[in-house]
Amino acid sequence: MEAMDNGRLRLWYDKPASKWDEALPLGNGRLGGMVFGMPFQEKIQLNEDTLWYGGPKNADSPAALERLDEIRRLLMDGRQREAEHLARMAMLSAPKYLQPYVPLGELLLWFLEPDPGAAADYKRDLDLATAVSSVRFRSRAGWHRREYFASAAAQVMVVQLTDESAEGMTFSANLMRRPYDGGSAAIGSDTILMRGECGGDGISFCCAVKAVAEGGRVETVGDCLSVEKAPVVTLYIAAESTFNSADPEAVCLARLADAAEKGYARVREEHIAEYRERFGTVTLRLEEAQANSGLQSELVSLPTDQRLALTASGGADNGLDELFFQYGRYLLISCSRPGSQAANLQGIWNDSFTPPWESKYTINVNTQMNYWPAETCGLADCHEPLFRLIERMLPAGRKTAATVYGCQGFVAHHNTNLWGETMVEGIRVTCSIWPMGGAWLCLHLWEHYRFGLDRGFLADRAYPIMREAALFLLEYMVGDGQGRLITGPSVSPENSFLLADGGKGTLCMGPSMDLQIVRTLFGACLEAEKALGLPDGLSARLEAALERIPLPRIGERGQIMEWLEDYGEAEPGHRHISQLFGLYPGELMDKRRTPELVEAARRTIDGRLAAGGGHTGWSRAWIINFQARMGDGEEAYRHFRKLLGTSTYPNLLDCHPPFQIDGNFGGTAAVAEMLLQSHSGLLELLPALPQAWGNGEVTGLRARGAYTVDMAWRKGRLTQALIRAAQPGQCRIVSSQPLQVWTQAGRAVPSSYDKDVLCFAVEGEGTYCLLPVPPEAHIHGGGGQ
Repeated sequence: MEAMDNGRLRLWYDKPASKWDEALPLGNGRLGGMVFGMPFQEKIQLNEDTLWYGGPKNADSPAALERLDEIRRLLMDGRQREAEHLARMAMLSAPKYLQPYVPLGELLLWFLEPDPGAAADYKRDLDLATAVSSVRFRSRAGWHRREYFASAAAQVMVVQLTDESAEGMTFSANLMRRPYDGGSAAIGSDTILMRGECGGDGISFCCAVKAVAEGGRVETVGDCLSVEKAPVVTLYIAAESTFNSADPEAVCLARLADAAEKGYARVREEHIAEYRERFGTVTLRLEEAQANSGLQSELVSLPTDQRLALTASGGADNGLDELFFQYGRYLLISCSRPGSQAANLQGIWNDSFTPPWESKYTINVNTQMNYWPAETCGLADCHEPLFRLIERMLPAGRKTAATVYGCQGFVAHHNTNLWGETMVEGIRVTCSIWPMGGAWLCLHLWEHYRFGLDRGFLADRAYPIMREAALFLLEYMVGDGQGRLITGPSVSPENSFLLADGGKGTLCMGPSMDLQIVRTLFGACLEAEKALGLPDGLSARLEAALERIPLPRIGERGQIMEWLEDYGEAEPGHRHISQLFGLYPGELMDKRRTPELVEAARRTIDGRLAAGGGHTGWSRAWIINFQARMGDGEEAYRHFRKLLGTSTYPNLLDCHPPFQIDGNFGGTAAVAEMLLQSHSGLLELLPALPQAWGNGEVTGLRARGAYTVDMAWRKGRLTQALIRAAQPGQCRIVSSQPLQVWTQAGRAVPSSYDKDVLCFAVEGEGTYCLLPVPPEAHIHGGGGQ
């Protein structure tokens, strides 16, 4: 892969990063770094994924339960201000806020150059094929080269510096962290160590750096590493905390010793091999039109920030589209993998002790969006840290359900943290009193099962948690006096509606998103119980509840109603479009089954955009997924280009603004959704392919039903597809053109059409080739007819 990408899998720049938004991210899941690539005063900003300030709190409000029925009565009686006033006092937790995710520190390298001058012929890059970043430049003394990577195999970050001058390089290296710095110290002659803590009752940690030189001299001076006249130096960096280990220092020193003993070449080789096992599962090639075939090579020769600027001015760049898609996969591998924590609002990369929104897990869309590409884009095991977070939330979620609502089961609100806290967090009613976070997270467990059909995972991990979330909702929901079963008090996340007297309201009964999540979870539980053969499950109660839960409704303006009443919107261009959960990632709105709801969803999106919506990176990414589900490839592409052109920093990280990583992951998921969809029991090939991507190929996309799909297409028409089935069953495929089905051995597979749906039986571990029916055949059938 490294030799074949021809630069298409590289971010590169012709100058150092002048600010954090230009630095390049590295990560092994746990340990993250932002590489600035500065020639003579290098900085690598460091993160470790368990460094959260403070510790778990017992913050559920004991006043909530005794006031819950009164708040519901006030809302149903239309006494909005009184209901919100009482809810703010009775339901919000104390303390109000979760504590932030904080940095590990910085590794600073100070180079002694007798006459440094300017760095000439400068280049820094990040190779997505190898997860290795490099810097090279020329000073008056000669060429300087550096490589950086974060190895999951060795659990260290590595920096190798090469100096081709006659004198070699002389520099110092030190670790810094302010505030809460516990101090740095030398350990022997070649290692420095920094200790610290995250608040008085919080997590303690250690970070250590070991230098190995080929020639020259290494010693410690104070709390610095001193390297003198060395042609080649390798720095190994390790970090650990008391969240994972009773002795972080010992763990760090052992990792450094192991890596140094292996040596740079072997550590690099093992890193690349381990990384490629994940990254290499999916490839994408979007070719330029023949008339522009030379354009792409010209664009690849430009620095990435210049290509991004051309995109912002309206230029097309299929290679940059590919790069952004694969960058999202790279980022997920780098910040979420088995053994790490889940990706937070900034993945693992954060340089602030007071980060935006505390860089926590916001679970009213943002954390979920982080994992939208996990299954479709061949990174199913990157989902694992989210599942572990959900499991860690269970004890707190049970307590919150009982304390705040008097219910059994498991509940979580709109934010959580390292410790899986579930209370009504925050001070703003617009977002805090939303008890659907746990239910939505449970659907990720269900989706993981749908993509892999692992009954053991469903029985042992997914269904038990789904059942607890459903049990809470069965006890929490109430009748509205009109025969309907609804949630409340709740909100449509972060949005407000207009009251008849001109005021605004946020707290309500039965917001549309709540009811869509409930219907989806209850339906998933019913399917799970059937798959597992559970005769004594919740089926009877779930089915009875589903009869009373309102379906999505269309309002007077032809839009999907956001609330139970057809209120006007206080902010028509709001970034959240929560009422379209049922379009994506849900399946209640489907262009084949419910075209009237899809048309209303289109009107909803148009209204949001006309009022300035889609202005944040993640909101734009959600819109692309909506457009893909509606089958509108041109609109999806238009918004994808806007995501790159207006909501992306020079290092291709998402610009909310400020940086928030969900837009990267939502954008990557959207590209996959434009090429392949598998909801509603059907595989749809190229469902939202734009003209600009008329020629291309993709391998390794995953589909529900335990399928993996490769496709090639020309002039917007499928030329071949390979379907690999991990489980036996019936494969049902929607395509805009008639297809024949063959085995890899060239044997025709019996198949039939039900209208425009191709149906054929698959065997577990079987591979099936789909080819367009030749025009001269004049049939509408499969290869077995």
